[in-house]
Amino acid sequence: MRSCILVFYIALFAASAGAQSDPDALYRDRADPAKAQAATLIWQQRLETRPADFEAAWKLARAAYWLGGHLPMAQRRAALERGVDAGRRASRLEPSRPEGYFWMAADMGALAESFGIRQGLRYRGPVKDALETVLMIDPAYEEGSADRALGRWYLKVPALFGGSKTQSEAHLRKSLTYNPESIASHFFLAETLDAMKRTGEAAAELRRVVAAPLSAEWAPEEREFKARAEAQLRGSVQ
Repeated sequence: MRSCILVFYIALFAASAGAQSDPDALYRDRADPAKAQAATLIWQQRLETRPADFEAAWKLARAAYWLGGHLPMAQRRAALERGVDAGRRASRLEPSRPEGYFWMAADMGALAESFGIRQGLRYRGPVKDALETVLMIDPAYEEGSADRALGRWYLKVPALFGGSKTQSEAHLRKSLTYNPESIASHFFLAETLDAMKRTGEAAAELRRVVAAPLSAEWAPEEREFKARAEAQLRGSVQ
């Protein structure tokens, strides 16, 4: 029933807005899954009619990453795989721009984390390569997002395959040089410090997550990080 209602609202948004819908405006309201999917459909349709539309390609990859964490579980893998394809296309259309590489890596990373060891092994190398390409093109892209994602990569990948908690911390601290109040970077740094048994420092990072102001662009994601940080802090007190 819930999925039927969601499909109805997606169709309603698309029909009411028509061909002139603003997918960027819809995506800003992505906390509403129907609006996120409506934006995704517009970018997907644009890419189908204009295969060389770089903006539609990378924005589709970005939207797929969000949906890959918020759709019903049965739909997430397909969304992320579409995102990988869209990001790969964007990187080929504009190989000197960071957007395609970064969002392709984000979608691959989500697949690797969520869908078993085979996906993890498949995407381990390509994720790192894509993020290192972003660093070569524009290390400041999205306030150090490539360093942030590499910090996560080095934490999640086993040491046998190149993972390193020390490298994870270094990349996350580098990302914070671009935005010292980055909620995502502080949250991931807390995870790394906790894995290194530096629990006091980890708790301090979580408190920074809770205290930091929301940004205009990333508020939906940041609210989720704040909720997770608050839950972890409550758990550490009990």
